[in-house]
Amino acid sequence: MINIFRILGDFSHLASIGILIHTVATTIAIDGISLKTQVLYCLVFLTRYMDLLTLHWVSFYNTLMKLFFIGSSVYIVVLIQSFQKKNPIAYKEMVMNDTFNIKVLLGGALFMSLILHHKFTVLELMWSFSVWLECVAILPQLFMLSKSGKAQSLTIHYIFALGVYRFLYIFNWIWRYYSEGKWDRIAVLAGIIQTLLYSDFFYIYYRKVIRGGPFELPH
Repeated sequence: MINIFRILGDFSHLASIGILIHTVATTIAIDGISLKTQVLYCLVFLTRYMDLLTLHWVSFYNTLMKLFFIGSSVYIVVLIQSFQKKNPIAYKEMVMNDTFNIKVLLGGALFMSLILHHKFTVLELMWSFSVWLECVAILPQLFMLSKSGKAQSLTIHYIFALGVYRFLYIFNWIWRYYSEGKWDRIAVLAGIIQTLLYSDFFYIYYRKVIRGGPFELPH
């Protein structure tokens, strides 16, 4: 059942994607943007929404959002990759700074999906894998920002909107538990962990952006 927290969370998620696409499409630089994080998000949506192939219909809203997240995540990766020709210097600099070892994240998500899942089927294992991978997909981006210490304004707004989306989904789960008596232990646990990963960023965003002053992450 759709509730206000899910709607606000989804729109915050849409806003984060819109900010990122606008940043990459309208500038000649991609400073502070992690391609690895975007590839991970692309993998998250491709594995999570495999049920589209089964033609399982939940609602028009649900299907539309799934198609949008898959399409936009692929488009963002392609857009960033286009900088190899558009601005090879900026692309090379981004790759040099984007050094987080994502094999650890992929292996960890796979391990967790084999331990915690609803059913031992291909679709359910892929769904569980996507949830655990989304939980940590932002780490290459945060690691990249912590290395440089600075970021473009639109990039940090993108991360903030993404964090707000995840934070609002916690209230969505609470709402569903009290109104429907349902809750998903895998999604809730992974969502809480993911929100905690944003905690330092939220604090710095509040101090430096909302209250004024340059945004700078600790090294």
